[in-house]
Amino acid sequence: MADLKLQSLVKRYDDVETIHKVSADINSGEFIVLIGPSGCGKSTLLRMIAGLEEVTSGDIYIEGENVTNVVAAKRGIAMVFQSYALYPHMNVRENLSFGLKNLKHEQSYIDEKIQYAVETLQLSQYLDRMPSQLSGGQRQRIAIGRAIVRDPKIFLFDEPLSNLDTELRVQMRHEIIKLHKKLGNTMIYVTHDQVEAMTMADRIIVLDNGNIAQIGAPLELYNNPQSLFTASFIGSPKINLLKGVVKSNTDGQIQVDLENKQTISIHKQVNSLSAGDTITLGIRPEHINNQSVTNSITFNFTLDEIECLGDSTLIYAQLDGGADAESIDVRIKLQGQHSYVSETKATFQVSSEHVLIFNENGQNTTYDN
Repeated sequence: MADLKLQSLVKRYDDVETIHKVSADINSGEFIVLIGPSGCGKSTLLRMIAGLEEVTSGDIYIEGENVTNVVAAKRGIAMVFQSYALYPHMNVRENLSFGLKNLKHEQSYIDEKIQYAVETLQLSQYLDRMPSQLSGGQRQRIAIGRAIVRDPKIFLFDEPLSNLDTELRVQMRHEIIKLHKKLGNTMIYVTHDQVEAMTMADRIIVLDNGNIAQIGAPLELYNNPQSLFTASFIGSPKINLLKGVVKSNTDGQIQVDLENKQTISIHKQVNSLSAGDTITLGIRPEHINNQSVTNSITFNFTLDEIECLGDSTLIYAQLDGGADAESIDVRIKLQGQHSYVSETKATFQVSSEHVLIFNENGQNTTYDN
C-alpha cells in the first residue's frame, strides 16, 4: 500500500494546457475514481501518475518520495488498460510472466507470483490458453493478473470495463471490489460510468476541463454537490435543472419565479439570496414523488414517455406553467411499477429539503464543507 500526493500538476501540449494545477492527497489503501466528461483530462492525469506522460510542472509523491522524474518502471505502479494489451502470440502463463522475466527475476519468484495471481482471480484453468480463446471478461482478468504479479504499490485502471457487455461489467465490477478488499492496495480508477463510480469508490474526484471540481465520498457528492457541474454529472438519470429568479427570501421561505411562469415556495434557510437574484434549482428525478411529502412543492406535468423498468418507472414529462409559458423537460423516477399513460396530466410533489439551489455562478448556496 502507498499514499499518493499530487501537487499543482500541469500538463501542456505546446500552447494548450489540459491539466491546470491539479492537487490531491490520496490515502494509502484508498479506492479513488476519476470521473468527468470526455476530454476533461482523466486519462491524461492517470498517465502522468503512471509516468507515461511527462509532467509540465508540479510534483508527484509516492510514499513521500518525489517520483515526478522517475521512469514508469521504477514507480511501483501497475496499469490496466481498456484494451487489455495482451500479447496475442503468448499464452496466459507467458503473458503473466513476461514483465517479470524482463526484470530478470528468478523463475521460482515468477512462479510464486503467477500462482498467487491465478488463485486470486480464479484463472488456473486458463494458463495454457491463448488470448483469442478467452472471453472479454477473462482477458480483462488476465490483464489485472499481469498487474498483480508485479506486486505494485498502486494500481491504475483506465476504463478497464468499457469493452464489456452489461452483465460482464457488473461481474467484473464486483471482482475488482473484492480484489481491492483482499489486496488492500491503493487503486485509482478512471471511468465514464456513474454506477461504477458510485458503487466502487471510497472517494470520487470529479474533473472539469482539467480542473478538480470536487473530491468526496460518493454520497457526499450526490447529496452535497459543491457546484452545478458536480450536481449535473453525478447521478443517473441526470438531475433536473429549473431556472428562476428570487422573488423574496424571508423567515426561511424563498419565493421563486420559475421560467415557466410558476411561482413556488421553498422552505429553506439560505441567507445569501436576495430578491432579484438569478438561481438554478436542482431536483433529482428520484426526489419527485407521487405521494404527499413534508414542506412540499406541487408541480403539474404533461407526461410524454413512460419506461417501465420493473423495479422502477422512468417518466419523461413536461413541466406545465402559466399562460404562454414554455414547458420544461423533466425526468421523474418512481420506485416500483406504475400505470401512468403518455399524453396525460399528473401532479407530483417535491420536498423542499431535496431542492438544491445554485447561485448565478453555479455554486451550491447551501454547500457545507
